[in-house]
Amino acid sequence: MKCHGTLLSVVLLLLMDPAHAAAQQKPQDSSTGIDALIKAALQGDVAAQTNLATMFIQGKVGPNDYAEAARWLRAPANQGDVIAQFLLGWMHLQGNGVPQDYAEAARLLRKPAERGNVVAQFYMGEMYSRGTGVPQDYAEAAKWFRKPAEQGNAVAQSYLGSMYLQGNGVPKSSVEAEKWFRKAAAQGNAEAQANLGSMYFRSGKTPQNYAEAANWSRKAAEQGDAIAQANLGTMYLQGKGVTQSHVEAAKWFRKAAEQGDAMAQANLGSMYLQGKGVPQDPAEAAKWSQKAAEQGHSAAQVALGSLYLQGSGVPLNYAEAEKWFRKAADQGDRTAQSMLGSICSEVKKDYVEAYMWLSLSLSGSTGRQSPFFQQAADLRDSIARKMNPQQIAEAQRRAKEWKPGKPE
Repeated sequence: MKCHGTLLSVVLLLLMDPAHAAAQQKPQDSSTGIDALIKAALQGDVAAQTNLATMFIQGKVGPNDYAEAARWLRAPANQGDVIAQFLLGWMHLQGNGVPQDYAEAARLLRKPAERGNVVAQFYMGEMYSRGTGVPQDYAEAAKWFRKPAEQGNAVAQSYLGSMYLQGNGVPKSSVEAEKWFRKAAAQGNAEAQANLGSMYFRSGKTPQNYAEAANWSRKAAEQGDAIAQANLGTMYLQGKGVTQSHVEAAKWFRKAAEQGDAMAQANLGSMYLQGKGVPQDPAEAAKWSQKAAEQGHSAAQVALGSLYLQGSGVPLNYAEAEKWFRKAADQGDRTAQSMLGSICSEVKKDYVEAYMWLSLSLSGSTGRQSPFFQQAADLRDSIARKMNPQQIAEAQRRAKEWKPGKPE
């Protein structure tokens, strides 16, 4: 299961806006009130300085002016005003009005976090999780995420669930992960809903429950979560937790694919190739397969290679077919290895490389009675008859020393 990543910009939307952190101390909006506030700030009144800075952030004394806000925040922050420390820390975190400085952000945010500021606690967890401004330390990240999570903050609950799911900073526990995801999901957090749906859909320590998987995935999908949309598409494709519908599957795959989800792009390409849920269209199949293939999706790379090999939806091009088969073969895809072996034999006439790839495609195969296995075995036997013992030994050596690479 893929857990969702973290973006500080998302946190600003889902948590309290730092620009409003001191809203309870807002001064009067009249010019007299502003003049009095400036006078008090100039005389060193800490609350006045913090309030004046807040007004510059909010644009209540002209355009938003973060640099001027930072100038007024330094003195109260140095004197221990937690609101000033929070705001100035947030500004260093974002690079608003001051140079972006994660170490300074961590120094400033730690103080309000220790005083119970929920957003500051979340940011501390985020920085420890990423290793920005502080050494990466998942145990510290979990400690800081837990504080706002226990106060009911949905975003922190979702992140803490992810840490339990992955075993980062806490003992790996699907039970704890499910608990925290449920708390966040019940508050409408899309990432938690998507992760909860994935846990119920995939087999593992969490009991498989397709109806629950579909329920939570749909909630997240309707909020625009790409992972949930892709998972819901898979459920419609397989008829698990929902009534099977290729049209619905294609609809949800498209939503996720348009957001860049590689699995959804690959599945949508496959549906266009087969004409399931959408009109059969090899060109559309090639388009979506290429988008996924460029993200390293091995099945999409095989599909795209096959389309180039056949000249279906794209011009016939053996070099392109070989390129995409090779990318998938390098990841260990057996079908790609077999196809690449065929190209090396029939197009390139490189029997040593062909024998190597065919041997790899046959190694560890469980479907020894399948037509695919038999075709690959027959082709390798045919190639072997054209090779001398030294060439066969070299091909076998290469196959033995081969190691899968990273997706590309």
